[in-house]
Amino acid sequence: MKKYWMVLRELREDRDLKQSAVAQVLGTTQQVYSRYENGVNEMPVRHLRTLCEYYGVSADYVLGLRRNS
Repeated sequence: MKKYWMVLRELREDRDLKQSAVAQVLGTTQQVYSRYENGVNEMPVRHLRTLCEYYGVSADYVLGLRRNS
C-alpha cells in the first residue's frame, strides 16, 4: 500500500503541476506543501478534502483504503 503522500505526488506529477501551484490551491506555501508530499508533516483534513475535490478523487483513494463488501 502506498503512503498518501506518494499518491499526492503522483496526482500532481500526472497533471504536470508544480508544488507551488498545488500550494496556491490550498492557500499555503510551496515549502509547507513540500513537507506534506515528503511525509514530513501530516496534511490537515481540510487540505485533504480540498485536494480530493481538486483532483476529482476520493479520500479513500488517496489514503489507500479499500471498501469491504
